[in-house]
Order: sequence, then structure tokens, then C-alpha cells
Amino acid sequence: MTENVWQRWPSREALSRAGVPRARRGLATAARVVAVGVLLGTTFTGSDLHGWGVAVAVPAVLVCGAGLWGFRRTTLEHRLLPSLGLLALLLGVGLAAQGAGVRVPALVLWCVCGIAAMERLPLVAALPATSAALGAYAVVSDDSWPAVMATTGGLALLGYVLRLDAEARGTTQRLLVQERAARAAEAKTAALAERARIAREIHDVLAHSLSAQLVHLEAARLLIEKGAEKGQILDRVVAARGMAREGLAETRQALSALRGELSPVEEFLTELVAQADEADVTVTGERRPLPAEVSQAVRRVAQEALTNVRKHAPGAKVRIRMDYGRSEVMLHVRDSGAPPGEFTHSGAGYGLLGMRERAELLGGSLEAGPYEEGFAVTLKVPV
Repeated sequence: MTENVWQRWPSREALSRAGVPRARRGLATAARVVAVGVLLGTTFTGSDLHGWGVAVAVPAVLVCGAGLWGFRRTTLEHRLLPSLGLLALLLGVGLAAQGAGVRVPALVLWCVCGIAAMERLPLVAALPATSAALGAYAVVSDDSWPAVMATTGGLALLGYVLRLDAEARGTTQRLLVQERAARAAEAKTAALAERARIAREIHDVLAHSLSAQLVHLEAARLLIEKGAEKGQILDRVVAARGMAREGLAETRQALSALRGELSPVEEFLTELVAQADEADVTVTGERRPLPAEVSQAVRRVAQEALTNVRKHAPGAKVRIRMDYGRSEVMLHVRDSGAPPGEFTHSGAGYGLLGMRERAELLGGSLEAGPYEEGFAVTLKVPV
């Protein structure tokens, strides 16, 4: 059930000093010290307190100080009965001071109690407490009734304004806490996403490399069982070793890409084409740095496309075109000799089907299929 506004306490953030600038806290403390000093000086020099009167006044001042401090603590802890008890004690001390002829401190104490009650108590308790404190002030005051009414109304309004100001500060503090929590959750989510991205990169590289090594090692095993020549077996082992080296190099390359340490994509494509026969690359558009994930997707698709050309159409001429558009980059790889038909990806999760998933995660698309007499792969990724 929703708590009634009349029964609701000001928040603990509002009742504490959280969010109050240090300079403002220091100024408020200095103002209180000066006010108390002036009040005590006026009391002991301008009244008829002598002898036992002074001896009683000193403990009364200490009781008032302890009562105000205790009232602040109990209201901070939202303890209603102890707060009302301390407030009644302070009002009683004011009545005793008035009876002893110490009029000014009594008036000030009642005013402070009225303001503090309105500022720190639930409204259902604050209104009666403030009325009692300011009512005592009104009865004792020598001012005219219009002046007394204006003074008591102004003090009650001051207490309510302080209450609203404290609530606004408390709301700000709660929002700051929520914002910090949201930022921490966002950072944690980003870290998990980064781990998933790294895991996906390493999975793609190792799946391709290990599957190729497995093929060569299985072939070497079969050759050994058939008693093949040493040279044939050695060729398969050397090929497996080469695949292992390439896999290690690609793993390092993937990690470098994630750290933003790779060379531009067009340089990578040029180096990739230099290792292939009958291949060329064309780059159009305004060249610019790409995000790590986009750069890695382009590299992976180009590498996978050339790998499959070697597998399905060895010796075919390959053309690679990369276009830097305003809102996206496009990579188009086509060969002139791949037979038409469905594409079979090599390695679990590393083929063009895996690349299509990677492109979709980036908000792009990947199309692969027959093109004229050969096979074409087109990647489009927004930037």
C-alpha cells in the first residue's frame, strides 16, 4: 500500500548532509556558532541571572544542545516517539526559561523547535508540534497580533521551504546513486560483451585452423597405415604445421584487431591478394579508420572467400572490391571459375554462414551465391 503523504518521513538523504557542499556546511556551522554565542552573551549580560540562576542556566544550555542533537539523530533514523519526546523536552526548557525571566532564549528556542519540526517530522506530527512551539511564541511575544501572525506564519513557511529544499537534495542524491549503479551495470555489460566478442573471434580462428590441421593429420595417419612413402607423409605433416602457424598468427591478428593495433583494412587486403594467384583488389571511396568489429568482419570475409576459392576453384581469377560509402562499407569478392551451387562452409562456425551471423550482429548483411560464371560474396556493414 502506498504510504500517505501526511505520514511519510522526509528521506534519509534529505535529513542527512549528503550532497551539501563542504563550503555550505562550514558556513552553516559558523552561523550557528555565532548565533548561539550572541544569544548566550545576551542572556547572561542582559538578564537578572545571578548566583544560582547562572548555575542552572549552564546545564539548561547543555540540555538544549544535547536535545537538538538527539532530535536530529532520531529524525534521521525515522523514530517518531523519541523525536516527539525530545521536542517536548525542548519546549519544556523554553517554558522554564520564560518562567525564570530569560525571555529571549525561550522565544528563540520555540522558534527553532517550530522550524525543525516542520523540516524534519512527518506532516501529521509536524503541524501540531510546529503549532505548539509557535503558539507559545505568539502567547509570550509582546508584538502586535498582526506582527506575531506574520512572524509565526513566516517561520512555519521557512520550515516547509527548508523541508522542500532538503527533499530536492535527497532526490538528487538518490538519482546520483541510481546513475552510478546504472553506469556500473553498463560497464559490466560492456565487459561481458567484449569477452563474448573476443571469444567469438578466437573461436572462428581456431575452428578454421584446427579443422584444417585435423584433415592433414588424418591424411597422414591413413598414409602411414597404407605404408606410403616418407615424403608423402612428411608433406601432410608440414602442411599441418603450416596450418598451426597460420592459426597462431591469425589469433594474434584477431587480438590485435580487438585492441585497435592492426594496419588499415586496404593494406590487409593488398597483402592477402599478394599471397594469391590471379587476384587483384580495388578500393573506392574516402578511406577512413573503421571500428574494430567492422574491420575484423571485412578481413574475415575476405580471407574466408579466398580460402574457398582455393578449395573449390583453384586457379580462378579473383577480384576484390572494397567501397567506403557514407554510411556503410561494402566488400565484394567474386571469382571467375567457381562452379554454381550451394556454398559449403569449411570449419564449424567459421564459414560464410558464420560470417553472415557476424554481419547481422553488426547490423549489416552478407550475400553469397553464384555470379555469372563464378561465385560472389558481398558484405555490407554500417559505420
